[in-house]
Amino acid sequence: MGMGATLDCLQTGQTARILDIRGPETVKSRLLDLGFSPGSTITAVYKAAAGDPTAYRVQGAIIALRAANAALIQIIPEGEI
Repeated sequence: MGMGATLDCLQTGQTARILDIRGPETVKSRLLDLGFSPGSTITAVYKAAAGDPTAYRVQGAIIALRAANAALIQIIPEGEI
């Protein structure tokens, strides 16, 4: 995956660390409120049959995000931390 990877590329069962959140301030603020903060560890736990949304475990909660919102979150995969 490498640098520049985004959360929507994370496969089920993979873990990563959040680096940054991009996008409009309203969306960024909402994602931060949900616990998607830089430095947090995140794991993809379930992907819907149609492929969207995906459920992620972050800060003890499981939260589903659509791919469009997940694409705004920059990550570094666990093996590259």
